Amino acid sequence: MARNRYDIDETLEDKFDINQLKRLAGYIKPYKKKMALVLFLMLSSSALGMFIPKFLQMEMDIYIPGKDINGIVFLSLLAVVIVVYSVISTRIKISVTTKVGQDIIHQLREDIFRHLQELPFSYYDDRPHGKIQVRVVNYVNNLSDLLSNGILNTITDLCNLVFILIFMFAMSPKLTLVCLCGLPVLALYVIVIKRKQRRAWQVQSNKQSNLNAYIAESINGIRVTQAFVREQRNTDIFNDLSNMYRKSWLRAVYFNFAMGPMVDLISTVTTAFIYVIGVYSIMGGSSSGIEIGVIFAFTAYISRFWAPVNTIASFYNSVLTAVSYLERIFETIDEPVLVRDEPDAADMPCIKGDVEFENVTFSYEDGVTILKNINFNIKQGQSIAIVGPTGAGKTTIVNLLSRFYNVDSGRILVDGIDISKVKLNSLRRQMGVMMQDSFIFSGTIMDNIRYGNKEASDEEVIAAAKTVCAHDFIMQMEDGYNTQVNERGSRLSAGQRQLVSFARALLADPAILILDEATSSIDTETEIVLQEGLEKLLEGRTSFIIAHRLSTIKNADMIMYIDKGGMQESGSHNALLEKKGYYYNLYMSQYQM
Repeated sequence: MARNRYDIDETLEDKFDINQLKRLAGYIKPYKKKMALVLFLMLSSSALGMFIPKFLQMEMDIYIPGKDINGIVFLSLLAVVIVVYSVISTRIKISVTTKVGQDIIHQLREDIFRHLQELPFSYYDDRPHGKIQVRVVNYVNNLSDLLSNGILNTITDLCNLVFILIFMFAMSPKLTLVCLCGLPVLALYVIVIKRKQRRAWQVQSNKQSNLNAYIAESINGIRVTQAFVREQRNTDIFNDLSNMYRKSWLRAVYFNFAMGPMVDLISTVTTAFIYVIGVYSIMGGSSSGIEIGVIFAFTAYISRFWAPVNTIASFYNSVLTAVSYLERIFETIDEPVLVRDEPDAADMPCIKGDVEFENVTFSYEDGVTILKNINFNIKQGQSIAIVGPTGAGKTTIVNLLSRFYNVDSGRILVDGIDISKVKLNSLRRQMGVMMQDSFIFSGTIMDNIRYGNKEASDEEVIAAAKTVCAHDFIMQMEDGYNTQVNERGSRLSAGQRQLVSFARALLADPAILILDEATSSIDTETEIVLQEGLEKLLEGRTSFIIAHRLSTIKNADMIMYIDKGGMQESGSHNALLEKKGYYYNLYMSQYQM
């Protein structure tokens, strides 16, 4: 997949093979009894329908010349019964296949979404989120018609072809062979356009993905767009992407629509030949005369013969279209979960809070080392501040501790236990992480604070909010804690979002607390009031605090200065100032007059 670019087409890492269609069939397997019932109804209806042209032949060649009214009425009643049975069967088929198709679509979407929940941060770091979203929604939706109708219709029509050919050969082998002469031409045509058609739909899905990625990016960045008056330029980019999508879609649909006219052309030509041969035979131009009833019945079978051929051709189109989407869907489902439980992973015992890094080395990309041979040992209840220049690896350290990424080498121990050997959920459930970008979900403020502890009572939520000085501003809102906030908390200021996140972290009651620039958006006056709440929040917990505002970390038990892939110095605030090294220079740069 393209990396962080909306204007670069995705590339498939694996080629499509027949096994992916088999995987899709696996989603159908749980519904095989329902599908078998529908298939029986459709096949029996189709088989009975084959007799109607035969009835027509009998009426024209036997009953009408013989003036047998009773025979004509009897065959007409039989035809009515067959038509009613066909209507009922079709109604059942539509009801069952529609539900089954949507159930399969739901299962596919659930599988891909569930897998996305397990993928590590590195997956999302490398991909435009719009290109991920289009796979979950659009690509899965585009399989709906194939799963709801296409498969059963095709099986039914294949059987119809067999039934039709049996009746046609029984009626006139000569005319049947004339009709079949068109099939080799159609097969050759299919072979010619197959590769172009599949490629066209791959390109179309790429352009759709690019357009979706840009729309998602533009919505997320709308404030910056308007602030820098980029509306027209962004609209031009959107139009370019939209035009590329439109052209790719038109080209792909062109190949789809090219199939139907070819089937119609071959059908018309072969039917014309049948009429010519039949008329010539009736007029006495052939020693083997053909009765007029046979001609009428046979032309009825011809139309029925090419109808399923057309359906099968449409199914072939649908399969080629679906292939381009299946490739992306299964590629996402097959994306390896790099950070996952080991086969013999055990639950993490109740954490006390000792943390140790042993020769930890890590890189986001091969050949670009972010941290190299990091070593430190933290005791239970200590507060550790991590400082250093932008991009030095401060956030990386706490991400590794939360095991959002795997280390390249070395070990991270919590209470002497290697965190790579324990179950992720049991580890993260005992850790609280508050990031600089305080994400607020759509819903109430109460729901957002309770997000990390669903069992908490309303009183516990309010107590947590009071501790971190969020209660007052919450109560000033129209519905207090039940106030609805928008996606990403757009109704709240940046500082308010951080206070809600503080309350969320406190309510989770973690043994290890990570604060990544957690007070960066809070004004100085609020921060002073918050300090008392922070002291309660940090009391008895091992805490890691990343901060550029050094006033917030003076009381930390230890300060680590990270730069150039390693820990350059560590110690208390006063000890580092006396040392007059990296930390001293950083501190003086903030507080020099």
